[in-house]
Amino acid sequence: MILREVRLLRAHFEIETISVRAPDRPVAQLSAEERDEAARTFYVNPGGAPAALKALISVLFSSPVQFARGFGYAVKLAGFRMRQLGLNLGYFAQAAIVGCFMRAKRLTHLHTHYSSTVALLVQKTFGFEISISFHGPDEFNDPAGFWVREKVAACKFVRAISHFSRSQLMKSSEVSDWDKIEVVYMGVDPEAFSARPFRADLERVEILCVGRLAPVKAQHILIGAIDLVRRDHPNVLLHIVGGGPDRKPLEAEVEARGLGQYVIFHGFTAQDKLDELYRQADIFALPSFAEGVPGVLMEAMAMEIPCVATWITGIPELIRNGVDGLLVAPSDVEAFAGALRQLITDPELRKRIGEAGRVQVLDKFDLRKNSAALAEVFRR
Repeated sequence: MILREVRLLRAHFEIETISVRAPDRPVAQLSAEERDEAARTFYVNPGGAPAALKALISVLFSSPVQFARGFGYAVKLAGFRMRQLGLNLGYFAQAAIVGCFMRAKRLTHLHTHYSSTVALLVQKTFGFEISISFHGPDEFNDPAGFWVREKVAACKFVRAISHFSRSQLMKSSEVSDWDKIEVVYMGVDPEAFSARPFRADLERVEILCVGRLAPVKAQHILIGAIDLVRRDHPNVLLHIVGGGPDRKPLEAEVEARGLGQYVIFHGFTAQDKLDELYRQADIFALPSFAEGVPGVLMEAMAMEIPCVATWITGIPELIRNGVDGLLVAPSDVEAFAGALRQLITDPELRKRIGEAGRVQVLDKFDLRKNSAALAEVFRR
């Protein structure tokens, strides 16, 4: 979603892209769009210690006052926490690399996705304007640890991806900074995620869950719900897509519950294979404990796949319960199973909710419309 947003913003502005880390996959596993963007991107960490040392020396000798200001701020943020001081000095070195790149390219504004301390130190060291797109939920769970107040104060403007996100930023920042915070939703391309054929009669019910395998995503709740559902509907099959630290515990739970024939783990899945799984899905399920506004829900809704999700954070801004999806309380296995049963047994409900989901995406979560709205914020 972020990649496509950046590419659409290029129609409005001249943009250079910077990434702290190199791609998380080999080039052969990247899509054509990802490969093109990777070739355009300046990477910070792959240069290692020599690149950091070169940048630090350059800033120290060319702008000693700026160097002292940025270094002092990094130390001040850390307080008396030695581990945090080590991290902040690493962020300061990364900020030096980014700042030198920006000066060489004669760039004037740095926009960052997520709560980047590197961007904050770029602003404090070099004086460039910055802005941030806050997604959550990590920075909202620990606003002091992520220095949310300081980051909002340093920004020219802040982009919140939902009203929930805006409320959390307002809670953690000065009232005088609230007018900087603008809600601009993310979005998906409804042409890339077109409606898949509807199946009224289901010989096998295909349920899809896409996301990182981690406790916060709560796939254990979904497995418990499937265990309940399969007792009435033995034709159910759950596809879990994604990798992460929770894979082995999830596989162990599936085995312990005797659900081997009802659950398939796909691991990390390339986009073309994921598209196939979307197209064969009858229901999309997301049992998370915390989210921003999940792109995978937008993708499923754009394809008219009826969704069951949890009533948390920004999700109710995307899904109106009973209108364009079904929402249940987080952690409630029985309620999640009940919502899945509703959709399994009522083809008219599946069809109505699926169609309404695509209408909602076209109305409020169309990537092109929302990228144009973000471009307008940049202009202002």
